[in-house]
Amino acid sequence: MKTILKQRMSLQDAHYGGELVDGAKIMGLFGDAATELLIMNDGDEGLFRSYDQVDFLAPVYAGDFVEVHAEIISAGNTSRKMTFECYKVIETRKDISPSSADVLKQKILVASATGTCIVQKHLQRKA
Repeated sequence: MKTILKQRMSLQDAHYGGELVDGAKIMGLFGDAATELLIMNDGDEGLFRSYDQVDFLAPVYAGDFVEVHAEIISAGNTSRKMTFECYKVIETRKDISPSSADVLKQKILVASATGTCIVQKHLQRKA
């Protein structure tokens, strides 16, 4: 089971100088994607248990658009192992003007992760 979320990073998402978005925002998007997958798979939001690995690979700035890809790669009795990838798909071009941006010809992988979520057996409504 897979899902894709798209979102524009705003000035409120910027945490560091130069309007750099912090990794916690990307992790929040991974959590949102996990929640969507669990609802689609089990009919319940479940709980995020742990991340096994997280890598931040490229910067994201306010005004950039990102796309999060998430997939359940294995399912146990109550556990759901997932992979996450976040790509930058539109990039701001403040060197041209404050409102300029480019759709990227090739999306940029900015973060990836693997993690495990839990849906208690009595809350699973889909099989």
